[in-house]
Amino acid sequence: MFGPNVFAACLALASSISFGHTAPAVGAAVEARAVADHVVTKQTIFYPPTSYKTPRTLYGRTAQLADGTLLATWENYSPEPPMVYFPIYKSSDKGQTWTSFSTVTDQVNGWGLRWEPFLYVLPQAIGSLPKGTILCAGLSVPDDLSHTKIDLYASKDNGATWSFVSSIAEGGVAISTNGYTPVWEPFLMVYKNQLVAYYSDQRDPAHGQKLVHQVSSDAVNWGAVINDVAYPTYSQRPGMTTIAPLPNGQWIMTYEYGGGPNPKNAGYPVYYRISSSPLTFNSAPGQILNAGGTVPTSSPYVVWSPSGGVNGTIAVSANSSPEIFVNTKLGDPNSWVMYNTPQWGSYSRELRVMDNPDYLLIRYEVAELVGVYVEACV
Repeated sequence: MFGPNVFAACLALASSISFGHTAPAVGAAVEARAVADHVVTKQTIFYPPTSYKTPRTLYGRTAQLADGTLLATWENYSPEPPMVYFPIYKSSDKGQTWTSFSTVTDQVNGWGLRWEPFLYVLPQAIGSLPKGTILCAGLSVPDDLSHTKIDLYASKDNGATWSFVSSIAEGGVAISTNGYTPVWEPFLMVYKNQLVAYYSDQRDPAHGQKLVHQVSSDAVNWGAVINDVAYPTYSQRPGMTTIAPLPNGQWIMTYEYGGGPNPKNAGYPVYYRISSSPLTFNSAPGQILNAGGTVPTSSPYVVWSPSGGVNGTIAVSANSSPEIFVNTKLGDPNSWVMYNTPQWGSYSRELRVMDNPDYLLIRYEVAELVGVYVEACV
């Protein structure tokens, strides 16, 4: 069962990089599936050639389709020309084997799709996009880094082909220093029949960076920019929104808080907010994530699983830690527990609760190893 017993069982295993998911504890009920749930270890998905630029691969993301198929993508540092793109790899056996499946390419700007892809499967129809459509949002950026655009692409054939849908937001030079005006780090979610796009925004002259969202009823026309986290001190930089629903009707957002208070005096501590609506985080208080004196830092990712007890389990990953931070009390600030995993900490490490919620996928790259693998622990 997902939770303390599973994570404690991970202690004995070594790790490499990239994907992983935890197996259920003895006695957990697992329904029959077309592809049986199983442990996956060290399966190479992609090994970039030496012609790729450092860091070669980064910022991995996944999606799981209704039939259990896994899709994976990442920042792909291929030599230019041709324009950079987001590769799509596919696994039909829960990560045991992977094949190159398709590519998401820039169809409108002539710049390439360069950074921070995000995959999302529509749980319902949005505009002309039917339920089950796969969305890919990411940054289109020219090779001179002079512009940033968060563009949205869609696949209606389970990832085989992709078409441009809309441009969500556009910013300036792709430099993260305060004073420049790029947009970064999209995260997608459907809420109350609308598609919500969250991202980091440096365009407001009152804020070095803030977190915002826009909503759309058709994935084409986008509403006003709404603040989610915007601190009064210009130099403070909240970034990297991820969100998960909780079983009590609340929502949790995690973010890194550049310049935020941290008892450990480390940069970019992980903070979180809990709100009754995922559209009203700006009115919710920010809370540092502290697990018995350990404060994770940088590029957090949050998920919730119904496994692990009456409240289910919140799990958070961060760049600073190979561990995962777990809360089975609906985000109570005094109830975070740190558990070891067989993976390494890395930048923007993704978590995904699998179709069997007793399994957790952990996705990450390490530049020095320039590979993408599958890992698991039992």
